[in-house]
This record gives sequence, C-alpha cells and structure tokens, in this order.
Amino acid sequence: MGNFLTSEERRELGKRHRKEKNCHTADCIKAVLMYDNGWSFTEISRVLLLDEEIVSKHVLEYVGSKKLEIKT
Repeated sequence: MGNFLTSEERRELGKRHRKEKNCHTADCIKAVLMYDNGWSFTEISRVLLLDEEIVSKHVLEYVGSKKLEIKT
C-alpha cells in the first residue's frame, strides 16, 4: 500500500513510539510505519519477529480505525 499516513500521523506515531513502554504496542507502531514506507507484511514480520498474520491485522486495523488497539 504505502504512503497512507499523513506527515502529521507519521510524526505522532514516531513520538508515541519513543514514549511507549509496552513492547507489543511499540511493535505495532513500527509495523504501521514500515508498511507506510512500502514494506510488505512478510518483510515486516521477518524484521520484527512476528507472525505475518499479526502484522497484517495490526496494520489493517490501524488503516481502518486510526487506532492502535493492542491486546496483550
């Protein structure tokens, strides 16, 4: 997909990532940012050591709702 975030959304996600204490939420933020930069779900899952289905779920949920809802 790539480039679905506005520059403001990218900045806000970057700020949130730097402050985030929960590693699951931080990984979700990284996945969204990586996908926005053109990475595939497969590439993201390999780098973050997550299941490809989890990566796609996080990204698609964010794209649909603009919220990061991580259940740990």
